[in-house]
Amino acid sequence: MTWLTVAKKDFRDAVQSRALWALVGVFVALSIVSTYAYVEVPEMFGSPGGATFGGLLFFTVGLVGLFVPIAAIVVCYKSLAGERELGSIKLLLSLPTTRGQVFAGKVLGRAAVLAFGLSVGLVVGLGFGAALLGELDGVAGLVFVLVTLSFTAVYATIVVGISATTGSTSRATTLALGFFVVFELLWDVVPMGVLYVVEGFSFPTTIPDWVFTVSQLSPSSAYFSSIVALLPDLADAAGADPAQGGPGVEVSAAEPFYASPEVGLVVLLAWLFVPLAVGHARFTAADL
Repeated sequence: MTWLTVAKKDFRDAVQSRALWALVGVFVALSIVSTYAYVEVPEMFGSPGGATFGGLLFFTVGLVGLFVPIAAIVVCYKSLAGERELGSIKLLLSLPTTRGQVFAGKVLGRAAVLAFGLSVGLVVGLGFGAALLGELDGVAGLVFVLVTLSFTAVYATIVVGISATTGSTSRATTLALGFFVVFELLWDVVPMGVLYVVEGFSFPTTIPDWVFTVSQLSPSSAYFSSIVALLPDLADAAGADPAQGGPGVEVSAAEPFYASPEVGLVVLLAWLFVPLAVGHARFTAADL
């Protein structure tokens, strides 16, 4: 049995989850409602010049940034921890399959499930928006979808990596939720907290460039910055700035690479490979 066989089996098992289909249904409904709201009342969402397809893409980033982490936790937290807790992992490893192949297959299988569910929502939401607007930028849409699927693979890797570190589903759930709370709900205040400590428990008059880099360590922030870096013209037209709502770094005027939107691409790659390496190492060394 190869890692591809494991991935196919895992995909078939995971896609039968009712929770997954419930999340997909919610995402599709939210995509339709939010797209309609953006197109009909763009002023409410920061587009006083009117709704555009590019603006819709950046508007959808926020919805994706919330849906993907939650869906990844639901779909992936039991991927390895559940098998170890039930003891079925021993049966799987009794076949001619290495631990590395099992881990790689689980990551690929769960990423495929997430990508499938997300693609349904994106096709419906963006297709509906394009029909309402009467315009479609195929190249920008393709770039957006590819980066979004990469973001999905990143979160699948993170949560499967977390699941690989423990044989308890309750512990895996706690760790995955903890990651979500810290990096998605609380991370906006972390850069300012670090700056406050570094500056001797006071705020400087000028925010240094490195604060922006720290703010990009959240996977969803890195995802947003990656979209901005790859679609700069649409980002300018839509008024999309990674520094908005954050620590106040003027990214467009920043000289260093580490303070530019391109740093989001580097951070996304790091979130893909570091959890992959850590999860593989922990699973390989675990006492099953």
